[in-house]
Amino acid sequence: MLRNRVSRLAAATAGGALLMAAAACGGSDDTTTTGASAGASSAPADAQVKVGLAYDIGGRGDGSFNDAAAAGLDKAESELKVQKKELEATAGETDAQKEERLRLLASGGYNPVIAVGFAYSGSVAKVAKEFPDVKFAIVDDDAATGDNITNLMFAEEQGSFLVGVAAALKSEKGNVGFVGGVDVPLIHKFEAGFEAGAKAVKPDIKIQSKYLTQPPDFGGFGDPAKGKTAAQGMYDAGADVVYQAAGGSGAGVFEAAKAANAMAIGVDSDQAALPAYADFKDVIITSMTKKVDVAVFDFLKNYTTGAVKSGPSVYDLKAGGVDYSTTGGKIDDIKSKIDEYKQKIISGEITVPTS
Repeated sequence: MLRNRVSRLAAATAGGALLMAAAACGGSDDTTTTGASAGASSAPADAQVKVGLAYDIGGRGDGSFNDAAAAGLDKAESELKVQKKELEATAGETDAQKEERLRLLASGGYNPVIAVGFAYSGSVAKVAKEFPDVKFAIVDDDAATGDNITNLMFAEEQGSFLVGVAAALKSEKGNVGFVGGVDVPLIHKFEAGFEAGAKAVKPDIKIQSKYLTQPPDFGGFGDPAKGKTAAQGMYDAGADVVYQAAGGSGAGVFEAAKAANAMAIGVDSDQAALPAYADFKDVIITSMTKKVDVAVFDFLKNYTTGAVKSGPSVYDLKAGGVDYSTTGGKIDDIKSKIDEYKQKIISGEITVPTS
């Protein structure tokens, strides 16, 4: 399985031009969002909505962040009857390539256009100005602003706090680890929440931390071998639970956990429930779930009803935008304790740090 995933990433790199031309045609719908501002749009009443979606590295099939976005798009295709076109990123690509991908969609009549990941920030800001009549959405970034840009944001630190609680409660050694894909502010939110949650349970717990790459190298989100090496080092140093926020590299963390007969925590999707990680479901005790699918579907539904607004829409614990999974029953014995912390965050009794 892991070998197939690595081969897939290599194929994506080699076949970038082909992917650029590829097309496929045709949560809760009431998730609360905050911070949205002016710029409502309406979809054409007499034409099928054509949605363009640009993936981050790993694309559809990564078993994580991109797959969550794909699920929202698939739901929109089924329920809203939109037509879709999906384009994938290539490893090591430039901002110019990202811009061209977005232009290809916008100039091809796709409206709205969704960019998956903060790496598209500058590209979305630039291309949105070139196509003022096209509505753009970007996941995980609020720096790209404009009258036709919607920012789909999440309180990752809140969900990470909950799995930090789980890690501390399950750890028998008082030693846990965090593996981040790339050393950027977004992933710092995952780490900060995880650390706060673990220390809320055990103030003296040891937390090891490792980032796989430094920007502008974003390969840390698609390198299972690096993920495995980092996690293996943590298990060798005494950790018995490792949380990964590393995209496709997370597969390597799970492989290391299995080899060490230890525990791991997934991210973005309920990874223990995914076929791609069937070989590792016995070591994945929970995942921090980030409802990118809900955000993508909400944006597309709002577009079709003329309710899209520019600016940030924030999906937090209260809105159901982040949470933790219970697949496999490995944390059933501590679920009530985790939920106590969850309610304290929702009520405002606990404020989770973001850095």
